[in-house]
Amino acid sequence: MLMNRMQLRRLFGSSVNIRVMANSNISPPISSEERQRLAKHSTWVSIYVNLLLTAVQITVGWLARSQALMADGLHSLSDLVSDGVVLFATRHAGKDADEDHPYGHARFETAASLFLGGVLMVVGIGMCWTAAERLQDPSSIPRVAPLALWLALFALVAKEVLFRYMLAIGERLRSSLLIANAWHARSDAASSLVVALGIGGNLAGFHLADTLAAAAVGFMVARMGWQFGFDAFSDLTDRGLEPDAVAAIRQTLLNTPGVDDVHELRTRKMGDFAVVDAHLRVAPTLSVSEGHRIAESARQAVQNNHRSLDVLIHIDPEDDDLAPTVLDLPDRDALLAQIHAATGGKLARDARVILHYLDGQVEIDLLLQRGLDEQELARLSADVQRLLGDAPHLRDIRIHQRLS
Repeated sequence: MLMNRMQLRRLFGSSVNIRVMANSNISPPISSEERQRLAKHSTWVSIYVNLLLTAVQITVGWLARSQALMADGLHSLSDLVSDGVVLFATRHAGKDADEDHPYGHARFETAASLFLGGVLMVVGIGMCWTAAERLQDPSSIPRVAPLALWLALFALVAKEVLFRYMLAIGERLRSSLLIANAWHARSDAASSLVVALGIGGNLAGFHLADTLAAAAVGFMVARMGWQFGFDAFSDLTDRGLEPDAVAAIRQTLLNTPGVDDVHELRTRKMGDFAVVDAHLRVAPTLSVSEGHRIAESARQAVQNNHRSLDVLIHIDPEDDDLAPTVLDLPDRDALLAQIHAATGGKLARDARVILHYLDGQVEIDLLLQRGLDEQELARLSADVQRLLGDAPHLRDIRIHQRLS
């Protein structure tokens, strides 16, 4: 799931410093094997930590009669599920394109994030429901044993260390899924802080504090699940890049030599990358091969400077949005038939005919491959002028003759 800087700040506060952006310059490449190895290693570290915390928190929470600590243990259990999802996603997202997935498998990460968001929402809502049931009978809420507080503080430290480790790996690999999973670990640290405060309040004599802390943890988990799921769903429905990322891509295209303007620039997210397509306006009389070279140069510039999976460039001689349609104009065969009929067959069949469909009309360049005397050239010019007068779809016909 690709999350931008503002989305992460809304989730975790202004202190967030995320350096993975869709329009960031590409850092030195990491091989696919190294990427999968590091992602797998960091995820297994998270699994071991969360497995330990889940077992200890739920066990001690039950023995110490702390609903908040047990809720935090369930939160750690949800992390085990998310870690499994990450392992699955990183394994499949790194696969090359194939016949069934011509754009690659990058969206496996997005689909995994959607699943992760759903799991978190279910877990969070369940925590809130349980806490609400306990609050209906405050007298049944017991005093928590002091051991629960020490374990909550230990969990807080462990999750903060895990967050910093996973964030470093995620930023190195430029993986939004690993970064999202790291910030999930930071949310766990925040929930452990809430749990510690709730347990401390309970020990100080405010018995409802432990259950209220459990409800707060549930709300935090559900909110994060909604945000992850909503962002992943938006990406799966072809959400485009953020405006600043699109503006940066547009500027890269405009900086390409030969490009006069950019229009119909569209993007859609594909995992950590983007698919880009754009229409580039170039000089209308360029050859097809020169236009192709400009398109290749623009495509390469975008791929070198932005996190793009694929770039599709369409070359235009004029702005499609403003120019009349060319589909109503006659095609090459029909125009050649008109020229030959107008010239009485005097136009050599080896003449090169270049057509320019511009502003709702056609301009024609006739490149004669053999020399004509003055009389032949005059008769041909007169025939062409009559054709121009009879065919409103023709704007101009220019005759070019070889010098030798």
